[in-house]
Amino acid sequence: MSKYTTGELAKLCDVSVRTVQFYDTKELLKPTELSEGGRRLYSDDDLEKLHLICLLKTFGLSLDSIKDVLNSETPNKVLLLLLEEQARQINAEIEKGQKQIKVIEAVKTNLRNSKTIQVNSINDIDHIMNGERKLKKTYRTMFAIGIPMDIIEIATIYIWITKGIWWPFAVSMLIIIGIAVLLIKMYYKNTAYICPECSSKFKPRFKAFFFSNHTPKMRKLTCTDCGHKGWCVETYSSEVQK
Repeated sequence: MSKYTTGELAKLCDVSVRTVQFYDTKELLKPTELSEGGRRLYSDDDLEKLHLICLLKTFGLSLDSIKDVLNSETPNKVLLLLLEEQARQINAEIEKGQKQIKVIEAVKTNLRNSKTIQVNSINDIDHIMNGERKLKKTYRTMFAIGIPMDIIEIATIYIWITKGIWWPFAVSMLIIIGIAVLLIKMYYKNTAYICPECSSKFKPRFKAFFFSNHTPKMRKLTCTDCGHKGWCVETYSSEVQK
């Protein structure tokens, strides 16, 4: 079995030595053994684990979430679902791009052969160009609204501290809370989750959704079908089969 120093392991995974050392302090990647001189030594299994940690980070998972996934009963199933969902999204983008190219080529031909363009062709282009997935639209909407809300909150706090005027902050907080509630409801409506145990797609109750631990792509829930408790992969609510 091969043994790697911290530097060798970091080089093989294209990360810094400090990153590997940090994962050790977080008890995310402990060395298999220590040399007589006290140097950390890692095995092939540790190398594979670090590759997996790096992959999960590309999905937007925090280190605490990755630790939970790796310590769960079905880490391979969770990873498999994440990969399948990522592949599905990429294939959807490819398919959408191919449709756009076909419509564009058809319209170009139409324009070359006539002075006018058919209304149906225009409608097709409009439909495809604006056919972004519901979930991405939800993310963008929440992000676009969230930034002004943060700016307003910081500005009113500044006015309160520097001018001693508290009521703008109180009013803005009431408005922000109301908008936040609407955004959360919109997010809940447009999302569903895939269970890594039985692969069913389900929508949790709002209370479970709201209070669960989550990452940008996963949420810790109880499957409504098989009762499995753990990380579930986020997908579109329109794809729920039950």
